[in-house]
Formats: sequence, C-alpha cells, structure tokens
Amino acid sequence: MVIRVFVASSSGFVAIKKKQQDVVRFLEANKIEFEEVDITMSEEQRQWMYKNIPPEKKPAQGNPLPPQIFNGDRYCGDYDSFFESKESNTVFSFLDLKPRLSSKADP
Repeated sequence: MVIRVFVASSSGFVAIKKKQQDVVRFLEANKIEFEEVDITMSEEQRQWMYKNIPPEKKPAQGNPLPPQIFNGDRYCGDYDSFFESKESNTVFSFLDLKPRLSSKADP
C-alpha cells in the first residue's frame, strides 16, 4: 500500500499550504513513498476523501480540510495527528508502516 496525502493545490489559506508542505517534505526527507492527491482537480477524489474519513474524525461543522493522510484505503489522520506523531517519533506507526532499520552500525 502507498501513503496518499490529500492536498488542495489552489487553497487560499497560507496555513493549509504550510501544513501540506510540512507533510510532503517530511515524507520526502524520510524517503517514504507517497502519492499526492489534489482534491481541487478531482471532485471524485474529494468525495472519496470525505467519505473515507471516519465520522468521529470529521469536524463538527464543515468539511475536513487538507492535508488528510491515508495508507491505501485506511485513514491515518489529519495534520494535527501527523504533527503529534512526528513530535513523539511515532510517524511510522501513525502511517501503519514498519520502521526502517538504521543503516549505521552501533558503536
């Protein structure tokens, strides 16, 4: 399965753009394979994203905002959940991936 990050390329909100960039840069820096899905270019993808976010994870009002992160069809979370996992060094678990072994030998 591949990590899918749902983004909005034409968002007018600077905060959303920064959050999307933060997720993408982290995945790239850690060589985690992912696919960016632009919901502004595909109504079908936007509806899929909305439909597959668990009800308890949706905001009380309005639609969930990007970035939203999935592993295949399994919902991982939004930016706040991603950020918490990054801060606690549990991103691989958050993404439902096996941690990579360090390539450096222990001294």
